[in-house]
Amino acid sequence: MRFDVITLFPDMFNTIKDEGVIARAIKKSCLLIHTWQLRDFSNNKYKNIDDKPYGGGAGMVMKVKPIRDCIHKIKQSNPKTKVIYLSPQGQPLKHKLAKELSTFDSITLLCGRYEGVDERIIKHDIDMEISIGDYVISGGELAAMVLIDTISRQIPNVLGNADSLNDSFAKNLLDYPHYTRPEIIDKQAVPEVLLSGHQANIDTWRVEQSIKKTQEKRKDLLED
Repeated sequence: MRFDVITLFPDMFNTIKDEGVIARAIKKSCLLIHTWQLRDFSNNKYKNIDDKPYGGGAGMVMKVKPIRDCIHKIKQSNPKTKVIYLSPQGQPLKHKLAKELSTFDSITLLCGRYEGVDERIIKHDIDMEISIGDYVISGGELAAMVLIDTISRQIPNVLGNADSLNDSFAKNLLDYPHYTRPEIIDKQAVPEVLLSGHQANIDTWRVEQSIKKTQEKRKDLLED
C-alpha cells in the first residue's frame, strides 16, 4: 500500500518511517509512505498556504489552490487514490473502518492546521473525513500517523505474527489478560489455567476473560 501525506511538517513522519512495525513493513516493501510539503505548491515568494477567513474570526484558513494542486500532482501517478482529510468533524475511526481502508492500494492523507481547510476542498476534493476522537490536537499529522499505523496492521505480512490481528476490537471484544514471567511476584500468581498446557482450556479462558473485560470496561462494544 502507498500512503501520500500532505503536510506542513513532513519531518514529523520520520519517526514512524524509521522505527517499529511501520519501518519493518517499509523494508519488506509492504508499505510506501511519501510526504508532500504543502508549501512547495504555494504560488508566492513567502510560501504562504493560508489566509484570513471571510466573515472574520480567529485564526487562519488553509487555501484551496496549494492543496488542490498537490492532490492533482499525486493523482497524476495514482489516479484512484482515496483522499482522506483528518478532521474532528469526520467519521470516527474504528477497527472496522481501518480494515476496510486496508483493502485500498493508495491513500492520500491531508493534514490540516490552523482553523482547518477551505470548505471547497472538503466538498470537491475529499473522499472521506476521519476523526480519531472527540478532542482537539494541533494538527492532522498525529492523527495521520495513528491512521497509517492501524491500517497497516491489517495488511498481509506487515505483522510478524498473524495472531497479533486478534487484539482488542478485532471481534468487538477487548483483549484478554496477558501474563509473563515470573510465575509469582509480590504474592500475585499467574492463573493456573495458563500453566496447565491444555490449549483448549486456555482458549476457552481467554474468550471468557475477553467477554468479561468488555462487559466491565466497554459494554457499548457488545451492543454494536
